[in-house]
Amino acid sequence: MEDLLRQLAPQVLGALCRRYGAFDAAEDAVQEALLAATTQWPEQGTPANPRAWLITVASRRLTDQLRSEQARRRREATAAAMAPPGELLAPASDAAPGPDTDDTLTLLFLCCHPALSAASQLALTLRAVGGLTTAQVASAFLVPETTMAQRISRAKHRIKATGIGFRPPPAPEWPDRLRVVLHVLYLIFNEGYTATSGPDLQRAELTGEAVRLTRAVHRLLPDDGEVAGLLALMLLTDARRPARTRPDGALVPLAEQDRGRWDQASIREGVALVTRTLARAPVGPYQLQAAIAAVHDEAARAEDTDWPQIVALYELLERLAPNPMVTLNHAVALAMARGPRAGLDLLLTLETDGRLAGHHRLDAVRAHLLELAGDVEAAQAGYRAAARRTTSLPERRYLLARAARLTPDGKGG
Repeated sequence: MEDLLRQLAPQVLGALCRRYGAFDAAEDAVQEALLAATTQWPEQGTPANPRAWLITVASRRLTDQLRSEQARRRREATAAAMAPPGELLAPASDAAPGPDTDDTLTLLFLCCHPALSAASQLALTLRAVGGLTTAQVASAFLVPETTMAQRISRAKHRIKATGIGFRPPPAPEWPDRLRVVLHVLYLIFNEGYTATSGPDLQRAELTGEAVRLTRAVHRLLPDDGEVAGLLALMLLTDARRPARTRPDGALVPLAEQDRGRWDQASIREGVALVTRTLARAPVGPYQLQAAIAAVHDEAARAEDTDWPQIVALYELLERLAPNPMVTLNHAVALAMARGPRAGLDLLLTLETDGRLAGHHRLDAVRAHLLELAGDVEAAQAGYRAAARRTTSLPERRYLLARAARLTPDGKGG
């Protein structure tokens, strides 16, 4: 039932927003309807049309709330200042809960509106579209529930204050707005796959939610190459999750993972997705990243990896969507294909890039390539510098262990 409710939540919220136009009030009403379902359905049975049931209950909650609010305003305002509410209070009908339209994509556009901050986009997407409680969203990002509640509340107020309507973006804005939606889903997945802070390397609830939401977008836009590419990238990357940590939670790098533990069903689905979309759609960054992930996943052993092909894909990706993180990964591939010095030379181009200033991954990659090149002392210093900068405890332990392995006694000197 929990899975069903989470799947229906964005559809119900979208239906109410489309009908009444009050996002903040609609979101509260949907939460009340979901709570009613969790208490009533186990006893009374799941309705024949659960979506219609939720829309009806949420609509009643919302109209009651709006009537109460309008009554308060009537008491506070003069009759001349009052305007009739019009269709805002159109009663919901049990028999006709509204068109059977999936408004999930429109809701995603609203939650990822450019007027909202990146943090608000992430939080609101998980709360309103993902169906997570405020406590669950707060836990996923390791912040107090009150902090997350304030963040979500500010996002709702921003939507109301700026008059953002519940409607798809105009045609000229569609590509850019869809790009923001996909980026938010990508960020949610990344935070789940490699948590930026805290005691755990990964948070399965976030990766699972990102995959679920991206599947929903792919279902609504099956011919969009980048949507398919992002879904393929998530599947191919998340397939390795079972092998990324040891029983004690320690990080296991890609080259050392037990590939027999990878999720082969996800790999097959991801490879099929990226193969189809590359053949029929204009090439985009997510498709290229998915193609790189597919090359990794299709290698039976680490030494079987087709590094020259990965280098070629990174070169194309850098031309299409230049980014310091792309360059960082390109340097690793270059080192594996042509030797560590080639990778180190490429890293030199990032020394003055302010976007990576103080980022532990630059130090970690440089240390790894220095280790491959035989410069043990510099590699140790790099691993330790990276360990100081990361806020992820599993990554810190891993980096310190790498530094310790390079000392004669294996204890870090």
